[in-house]
Amino acid sequence: MTRTPPMIDENAAALLPLLQRIADALERMAPPAAAAPDFTKAEAFLWQAKGSEPGGGVLQPVLRVNRIPLGLLKGIDHIRDLLVENTRRFAQGFPANNVLLWGARGMGKSSLVKAAHGAILEEGMPLKLIEIHREDIETLPGLMNLLRDAPFRFILYCDDLSFDAGESSYKALKAVLDGGIEGRPENVLFYATSNRRHLLSRDMIENERSTAITPSEAVEEKVSLSDRFGLWLGVHKCSQEEYLSMIDAYAAYFGLGMPQAALHHAALEWATTRGARAGRVAWQFTQDLAGRLGKQIQT
Repeated sequence: MTRTPPMIDENAAALLPLLQRIADALERMAPPAAAAPDFTKAEAFLWQAKGSEPGGGVLQPVLRVNRIPLGLLKGIDHIRDLLVENTRRFAQGFPANNVLLWGARGMGKSSLVKAAHGAILEEGMPLKLIEIHREDIETLPGLMNLLRDAPFRFILYCDDLSFDAGESSYKALKAVLDGGIEGRPENVLFYATSNRRHLLSRDMIENERSTAITPSEAVEEKVSLSDRFGLWLGVHKCSQEEYLSMIDAYAAYFGLGMPQAALHHAALEWATTRGARAGRVAWQFTQDLAGRLGKQIQT
């Protein structure tokens, strides 16, 4: 028995052209698909997140990275060598670790990351550096998706990373570092600097301890974030000798031409007024001295 094809209501048939025009208009109004990043534009990029949805952001090329030559970073020789070696192995395609640089303020943690990247570039390896702001950590999965299939190797870098009470974005970081089904892309490492060894405030950890049913497990959950970093590099306050070696290195590199005795006296006086001896203080003194001597300094 043959079936009679269903009849299309004449009114419905008359609406088809109108519906098609509406569909075409909606398609024209939809935003175009995001273009794949052009990683040949620069050696460094800044991740500019747009919300927390997957892929919600763009990579802004940084044509000139603000960095100090590796040889000018004094007083941190051991961790400098460890960081550069880890970065070199990764750039060469060998296994390497995520890195947490933690410790005293102003001792060159962020400068060291940028200097290590510059040193690897000087060795002829096309390693890319991408900075992500702490407040954009939740968008890391979207950024990872952009990088996963790219024909380059990437260091993701977050400066001054820490989490305070009430924040949950650290969970996204944990998943990215070595959790989840897909895991971290083979061509991506994560470097972070922080003043906190465990990245979380003491109040945050103590609050978990006091409110949890099993306090030890709650604290372990919080502390385990820093365990995702295979390489911990501690940076501590420098001695007077190390501080003056930084001053000497800057003065020689920039040709300030000041007698060493007078230079040291002025540098120590500067540190006294700042209440600290640190790499940042040494750099600020150098800038001030160069300005008073009428010298230009360029990094």
